[in-house]
Amino acid sequence: MYLRTTQRKNADGSIVRYVQLAHNRRVDGVTQAEVLVNLGREDRLDREGLRRLVVSINRYLGDTDDDHPAAGGVSVEVGDALAVVGSRPMGTAWLLDGLWSQLGVDTALRRVLGKRKFTTDVERVLFALVANRAIDPLSKLAAAEWASNDVDISGLDAMDEDQAYRAMDLLVEADTDAEIQEAVFFAVADLLNLEVDLLFFDTTSTYFETEDPDEFRKYGKSKDSRPDLPQIVIGLAVTREGIPVRCWVWPGNTNDNSILPEVKDGLRGWRLGRVVTVVDRGFSSDANLDYLRRAGGHWIAGEKMRDGSADAHAVLARPGRYRSVRDNLRVKEVRLDTSNDDVAKRWIICHNPYEAERDASKRAAAIERVTEELARIDTARTRDAKKAGGDDDRHQKAECALRDHPTLGRWVRQLKSGRLRIDTAKIRSEERLDGKYLLSTSDPDLSAEDVALGYKNLLEAERGFRDMKSTLDLRPVYHRIEPRIRAHVLLCWLALLLIRVAERRTGLTWRRIAIELGRIHTVTLTGTAGTVAQTTPLTTVQQSIVDACGVAAPPRVTHLHPS
Repeated sequence: MYLRTTQRKNADGSIVRYVQLAHNRRVDGVTQAEVLVNLGREDRLDREGLRRLVVSINRYLGDTDDDHPAAGGVSVEVGDALAVVGSRPMGTAWLLDGLWSQLGVDTALRRVLGKRKFTTDVERVLFALVANRAIDPLSKLAAAEWASNDVDISGLDAMDEDQAYRAMDLLVEADTDAEIQEAVFFAVADLLNLEVDLLFFDTTSTYFETEDPDEFRKYGKSKDSRPDLPQIVIGLAVTREGIPVRCWVWPGNTNDNSILPEVKDGLRGWRLGRVVTVVDRGFSSDANLDYLRRAGGHWIAGEKMRDGSADAHAVLARPGRYRSVRDNLRVKEVRLDTSNDDVAKRWIICHNPYEAERDASKRAAAIERVTEELARIDTARTRDAKKAGGDDDRHQKAECALRDHPTLGRWVRQLKSGRLRIDTAKIRSEERLDGKYLLSTSDPDLSAEDVALGYKNLLEAERGFRDMKSTLDLRPVYHRIEPRIRAHVLLCWLALLLIRVAERRTGLTWRRIAIELGRIHTVTLTGTAGTVAQTTPLTTVQQSIVDACGVAAPPRVTHLHPS
């Protein structure tokens, strides 16, 4: 570490020199100077402050003025020793901030906000809220306190709750037509060289801890098993690598079958090229699939095997050999007579031998439980009939409970007399479906193997929802009005995007990345000579993470204030 000077020539021919604190780094075998702190113009430099800082550093190192006469003979008092007055973690936030800039989120926000003036940098406040979701998810009130006291975020000394809510309102306003999401995604696609040929879409729901629904938070089909609470529906589109493309938010009573046209139209202007959309069984209505074929699009869809569809029955009954794709996946393509259809619909039956064994084992266990329960009911009925000369209502209730059981009831059938028997026809029907799932596609070029493997990647969308609900703590949602709820989901989407990019570049899980970089701190030292903020040195693992993400390591000295 050393002092150096640079100079600039003015238009009138005068020379202005500047003093900098720098150190040398080796980059690709070449030594380069990295500026740590700009100390300002040489003619305005506080030389006495520098001398005091030199003396203070010498004191900290245990040296004396006799050892370093360059200190200028300044007397050293006992109080000149540096004292640690603060320490905040900064490594994880530093990495996220670097990715935030690489993806152009800061540029997109500043462009949309234009020349409007605010007392606090709105872009910095929004970044702090996104970083909080990724590092330590909290309410907006607690996040403002976290950003002000518990983490070191470059360019943001402090913020309050009102500034957080104002920034969220501006975010929703700026992303009215998904302008920010579009700009950010294409920046990611360029950085990671993504090929958006398969687009995976799925929905989830998240509930609110309130019993009072409104125009946005409504009762609906809950995917969190909480139909008793109001909810919203969230849609997420991701690439085959799991990179989130865009998110949507709808009222809680929205049906899956009604939203796919809006998703398709919302992405139409994004110039994604030839895209095959992959959807689950809940979106595979004929109207939805026809809509996805518009403008040359194609789809891969999961199909229901047990809804009585004539096509599904014909496909599953068609004989043919399976082809092995992986140890746990075999595929068979079936084509039906589609002379009345504009586009041929291809059917692919997928079979997982491991899942087939698991299905058979679960069914056998369920049948065993049903058999034992039926035997218990018959024994009790016989015993009570001998005592009372008739049936007992309690045993009739037991039969009703078994018939209506959510998992066991499917294996019994009720006779005209009201008695229950094991449904052997149902068992035979299910045996034929063990380990199978049915897909369809409109793409004439994809092989059956590619269709099956592409559909399995739909798990990336489900993993995105799982991370939003667990790692990023999507719930509980501490908001009640629609714009704030939308802003909260968008903040979670941005956080998911940043951690997915970090995971893809490093090959590590986000948990491991956050643990390693969370050990990098900004330590503030003060003495009579002034105050200096210095970061802890990076370990080999920490350096490899920031290098893999293309982010510069944090400077060793972030602030230097001579007294």
